[in-house]
Amino acid sequence: MPNEKKQRILCVGALTMDTIFRLDRLPSGPGKFIPLEAVEIAAGMASSAAATIARLGGDVSLWASVGEDDIGRRVVAELSAEDVDCTHVRRIKGARSAFSSIFVDAAGERMIVPFYDPALLSAPAVMPPIADGQFDVVMTDVRWPLAAAQALKAAQAAGVRGVLDADTASLETLEMLLPLASHIVASEPAAERVTGESDPERATVALAALYGRDGAFIAVTGGEQGSYWYDGLEGEVRHMPAFAVDVVDTLAAGDVFHGAFAMGLARGYPIYQIMRFASAAAAIKCSRFGGRRGAPTKAEVDAFLAQ
Repeated sequence: MPNEKKQRILCVGALTMDTIFRLDRLPSGPGKFIPLEAVEIAAGMASSAAATIARLGGDVSLWASVGEDDIGRRVVAELSAEDVDCTHVRRIKGARSAFSSIFVDAAGERMIVPFYDPALLSAPAVMPPIADGQFDVVMTDVRWPLAAAQALKAAQAAGVRGVLDADTASLETLEMLLPLASHIVASEPAAERVTGESDPERATVALAALYGRDGAFIAVTGGEQGSYWYDGLEGEVRHMPAFAVDVVDTLAAGDVFHGAFAMGLARGYPIYQIMRFASAAAAIKCSRFGGRRGAPTKAEVDAFLAQ
């Protein structure tokens, strides 16, 4: 039976203040562009996944970095209001908190311009109590590599599942983090960067050959193509088609997918159910404008899947 107790999940990585503008079309050159709508929201890959987990009913903590500035105070307050435990968010004196300007067009595609103060990415001196068994799942992104590496190593040593959101990053960062995770869920661009394969199904096989030898779970998300994962027992790639929705905004869809994936993993769902659950959560998000603001509740995912 799946574990329905309240899950303890640690998310590690990015925390930014996003300003999201909705336009008819993305800018093709210089000029002034008046948005149809605008949203300002605390986000970032790991933070959006954490907010998703909280909405799905999980007990989630965030390990990220901010500056001792107004943006830092605002993003922490906003995520705390979403029931994300921000006790482990690190405040860096003299640093600027991360922020992004994002443009989303009528088809839901986006253009992202982020700023990260290098001080936010420095090696952490203190780590959350992963070794003490206080978390059921540790989920990291690639935006704070030194913390992600520490967290995944600690999870490995403690026998805790370590999920890597392997999104676009330098090859050096990806090759450092991929061997440390028990569960790799890679975006299509990141999988191609590592394997050279542009087709997500072939990239899944190639990633499994590189990093699945010790039993690690390997998956690749392909947007509207759906998601793929390697079945080590059968030696085959499985496919979860994407759910058909009217796409409004794809921003944070991957983060919502990863949050739902970690939630399903913590609950002990079988892998097919996890992939279906995460795919449904991401599809619902894509039908809503505002980045991670569109993350669904568990009741909404259950209702969607029951249709």
